[in-house]
Amino acid sequence: MMSEPNLTPEERTALAQLLRRTIDADRFPLSPRLKPLKSALAKLDPPQSAEPYPAPVAWVNSTIGQRKGRGRR
Repeated sequence: MMSEPNLTPEERTALAQLLRRTIDADRFPLSPRLKPLKSALAKLDPPQSAEPYPAPVAWVNSTIGQRKGRGRR
């Protein structure tokens, strides 16, 4: 096995940018040949924590549903 390379932060950033550009420019983004590149990118530059989902909005009955019941009375 190969030990972890000693890269400076600038080299890691440049390598991550190169991998991102290569993956983004590929015509077939789901092709198996990109799997090792995506894996290497995840190790070099792990994704930042995603923002949480916004709070759910309370459900309000529509005015159409309210009008529908009026005609039956």
